[in-house]
Amino acid sequence: MRDPAKEYRESAVRGASPVGLIVILYEEIVRSLHRAHRAVRRNDIEQRTLALTHAIKVIGHLQGILDMGHGGSVARNLSRFYSVMRAKILEANVQSNPETLELLAREFSGMVEAWRRVDEAVCGEKAAAERTGTAATAIAINRSRLQGLLAER
Repeated sequence: MRDPAKEYRESAVRGASPVGLIVILYEEIVRSLHRAHRAVRRNDIEQRTLALTHAIKVIGHLQGILDMGHGGSVARNLSRFYSVMRAKILEANVQSNPETLELLAREFSGMVEAWRRVDEAVCGEKAAAERTGTAATAIAINRSRLQGLLAER
């Protein structure tokens, strides 16, 4: 059976800029947190755990592509952010806490908006677009791996 939402996301991955790929990953985390929140409300432990495991996996991918050698304090801060968020997700899973899941979804939604602004700024300038290609190489975003993460849901 065709899943139009999944097909749309896969198409978005193929056409996204390197920063746009980051946006897609953050959106995927937000979707997973919302799915987990709905599962908590239904007392569906299996679906909650699957959704949160997926969110943690995507965060792990984001953390794994950080270029610690060239990223400086930004990479270090993002790495700490990812570690804290994964710990909070694990805590929310153990406690089955919908309020924590809502807070995490809002936090990641804020990050989606911040990365979108970066993407718009980068894509709006020709010179910045050339630097984006270099950035993509530096963080080694693998589109097929990203599509795999999107398909795991």
